[in-house]
Amino acid sequence: MTEDLPVMSGTDEAPNWQPARVPALTWKELDWLRSLTTLPLVLKGIRTAEDAHLAMECGVNGVLVSTHGGRQMDATLSAIESLPEIVEVCTGRAEVYLDSGVRRGSDVLKALALGARAVGVGRPLYWGLAVNGAEGVHGMLEL
Repeated sequence: MTEDLPVMSGTDEAPNWQPARVPALTWKELDWLRSLTTLPLVLKGIRTAEDAHLAMECGVNGVLVSTHGGRQMDATLSAIESLPEIVEVCTGRAEVYLDSGVRRGSDVLKALALGARAVGVGRPLYWGLAVNGAEGVHGMLEL
C-alpha cells in the first residue's frame, strides 16, 4: 500500500525536500539580477525553443541546456536532444552551453558539433577523483 511509502522528491540530495514557501522566480526577475552585476547573465535549465526565445527577449548572454543531471528532470528529453532547437534560436544572440548526460569524450564532441560553445562534465570528474584522486581527474579529462 502507498500509505507506507515515504514521500520522495526524486532528488538524491534531499529525499524529503519540500517546495520553498516563497514565490517562484519569473522572467521579470532577470532585470533585478542584471541590476546587481555587470557580469554576463547565463540561465541554466533552458529546455525548449520557446524558453530560449524568452531568454533572448530578456537579453541574457548565454543559456545552459541542462536536465540538472537527471536528478530533477529525468523523464523528459535529454539535454543533447534539446540542444539543436535551442542553438537555432540563440545563434548570434547568446552562447549556448550544455551539461547533463555527458559521460565520455564522444558526448562532448557531439554537443560541440551540434552547436554548444562549451560542455560541463560532472559525474565523470567524481569517478576519476574516486579512482585516483587528482591524477584520476586529470586522466578522465585526458580521455
